[in-house]
Amino acid sequence: MANRLVEDGHEVRVIDDLSAGDQTRLDSRVLFTRGDVNDRPKLWTLLQDVQCVYHLAARVSVAESILYPREYTTANVGGTVSVMEAMRDVGVRRVVLVSSGAVYGENNIQPLHESLPPDPASPYAVSKLAAEYYVRTIGKLWGIETVALRVFNAYGPHQSLPAAHAPVIPRFIKNALSGASLVTYGSGEQTRDYVYVSDAVNAMVAAATANGVDRQVINVGSGIETSVRDLIATISEVIQKPVEAIYNSAERGGVSRMQADLSRAKALLDYEPRLTLAEGLRRTVENDPRFKN
Repeated sequence: MANRLVEDGHEVRVIDDLSAGDQTRLDSRVLFTRGDVNDRPKLWTLLQDVQCVYHLAARVSVAESILYPREYTTANVGGTVSVMEAMRDVGVRRVVLVSSGAVYGENNIQPLHESLPPDPASPYAVSKLAAEYYVRTIGKLWGIETVALRVFNAYGPHQSLPAAHAPVIPRFIKNALSGASLVTYGSGEQTRDYVYVSDAVNAMVAAATANGVDRQVINVGSGIETSVRDLIATISEVIQKPVEAIYNSAERGGVSRMQADLSRAKALLDYEPRLTLAEGLRRTVENDPRFKN
């Protein structure tokens, strides 16, 4: 997203603690500072003359959040409050919060629309919902325009691939290319809405300048429901190799269904996802050096 914004002619400042990011992937025109969003004095300096803040700083693993809920609260909730306080102090007028479709939790109504009551099923989801409320409330109190984008399962080249609690798509691709079995929890019938990173970025870019979005919560996804079994089959087609899958039904695979209703995104952001899952996976494999044979 930072690279896209500088390509569009904007001055972009980034603060990141590099716990998951990679500074070398940034365009040289991006002004990078290593730091933590809980460091308000540093934020005051960086936010001078800024028109819009994109707040993406967060811990993002559902499984990890179950083990370390306190750390997730500190980063995702405390960090959000720090950003909003610094924006208030400096006078920045708009913030785009990147939230998560995980806030919906288990829900029989599909596709998921923004008017549904949230039912977060993990500390990660709770932290994202709390961040939404803090952004909205502080924004309302201090006259800051706020937009919360509930991004569903975003993926693409260079996605973080830690040794533990790795995101499903880069983990599956890496294992499939090496000939390892793909181990998944649950029956494999559980579904997710996978959105390619460039589609998610299109929505984020639009949210900075769109009219009529103040205080809005907006879904960002592909609008397509894909089961884990279908995801594995599509990866197999893309890499042109047979893939062995092992389903561990003794462990839950998270919520049973997730599909984003994109009506509000279309109406407010003119958002239309452009890439199919197969094309997004193909671009991920082709453009990520970790997946080269």
